[in-house]
Amino acid sequence: MAEEIVCLVTCPRDNARALAASLVEEHLAACVNIVDGVTSIYRWEGKIEEDSESLLLIKSSQAIWDALSRRIAEIHPYDVPEIICLPIELGNRPYLAWLNSEIFTEHNDRDEDYDD
Repeated sequence: MAEEIVCLVTCPRDNARALAASLVEEHLAACVNIVDGVTSIYRWEGKIEEDSESLLLIKSSQAIWDALSRRIAEIHPYDVPEIICLPIELGNRPYLAWLNSEIFTEHNDRDEDYDD
């Protein structure tokens, strides 16, 4: 079974670059694509809301899912951020090898405090 994953995270456009950079700098993600101009329509606290957001496509590994999702929740501005993980079933082998080389799997076993 493949270990590589893509996580989908929406966030305000103003926060997208900082969130993406943090994940890559901390080796929780090999790459994050930022897709601007996403319109989200959702129900929140009984009301229909509509927001312009950025969608982050985060390439990472199942081995560090706990650390990755915890870190996103810590630095994300929303109370309940969207953090959805999908497995990568197939992919360009050299790309997947590179992806795995950029991820620090020891995150999975650490209880590091990320407050800088």
